[in-house]
Amino acid sequence: MNIETIRHSLAHILAHAVQELYPGTKFGIGPAIENGFYYDFDLPRALTPEDLPEIEKKMKEIIKKNLEFRIKNLEINEAKKIFKDQPYKLELIDELKEKKVKCYETGKFIDLCKGLHVKSTKEINPDGFCLTKIAGAYWRGSERNPMLTRIYGIAFKTKKELVNFLKAEVEAEKRDHRVLGQKLDLFHIDENIGAGLILWHPKGAILKKIIEDYVLDEYLKAGYKLVCTPHIAKLNLWETSGHTDFYRENMFPPMHLREIAKEEKDDYEIKPMNCPFHIAIYKQSIKSYRQLPLRYTELGTVYRYEKTGVLHGLIRARGFTQDDAHIFCTPEQLGKELVSTLRLTLRILKTFSFKNFEVYLSTRP
Repeated sequence: MNIETIRHSLAHILAHAVQELYPGTKFGIGPAIENGFYYDFDLPRALTPEDLPEIEKKMKEIIKKNLEFRIKNLEINEAKKIFKDQPYKLELIDELKEKKVKCYETGKFIDLCKGLHVKSTKEINPDGFCLTKIAGAYWRGSERNPMLTRIYGIAFKTKKELVNFLKAEVEAEKRDHRVLGQKLDLFHIDENIGAGLILWHPKGAILKKIIEDYVLDEYLKAGYKLVCTPHIAKLNLWETSGHTDFYRENMFPPMHLREIAKEEKDDYEIKPMNCPFHIAIYKQSIKSYRQLPLRYTELGTVYRYEKTGVLHGLIRARGFTQDDAHIFCTPEQLGKELVSTLRLTLRILKTFSFKNFEVYLSTRP
């Protein structure tokens, strides 16, 4: 059984348990995530970490009942009747383009879901998971929406895997880079400056420069050309590139210069990515196919409006430096460029002793 399927099923079982323990709960969503799962709830009372053992116990009771995950394809009106007291589910139903609403039912619990799930709860090891923490999360990630209660859990196929993971987490906490950063006088984050904005101290700044110099040297040896671009650009650029349509929630608000300076005809936006700038450099002059492939690289500082709840030291920040690159090539050169890019990436990662990682390739339709 696929572990992602188990984790997704456990998210439903978590919601099932909460429904039984806290009648009147309004349900958000609950996906599988790396190493586990979560579910968002609008509860009749606030939860504390002391509530987790009781919820976990109820989940194990549900698992031992050997309940089947039954698929139900409902008409829109029928689904709305079932979820008439669930405003978040009704919102999701209203946005569906399909004529049928796919749901999964286990015992007395039913939820909107495309799947996949285990056939029965007996396929889940009741000793292979545990609930870990409670956090706040805005509905659909927007601060304009209600704050929900998010319950996190971790899950594996066996108890041994779970125990090993928990031990590794304890060891990782001892080496938390946020703690070490302050102990070693490398960096800190000042509330007066802003969440997710890093202040590099002299020792940390030197380490950062050494790493940047090494990475840039590797890029230059691999045939990349160094470019440098501004931190802001006209709002029109981001509208043309599609960022404002597809990435707006992760961008800082525009700078409305037209409202404060009569001579200004444009508004500006701080950059979340370097892509449009590199494309502008490429388009500045006519290129011959003999000049391809053309590889641009930049140690570019970008700014992204990450929600406060997901910020995590240097790993998830609002301002950070990317070793970014864009390659302009012919279709015939694409395969070779992909291979050389992966080799360069692996070489750099292995230099820092990273051994266990995955590579993903995203393509445009």
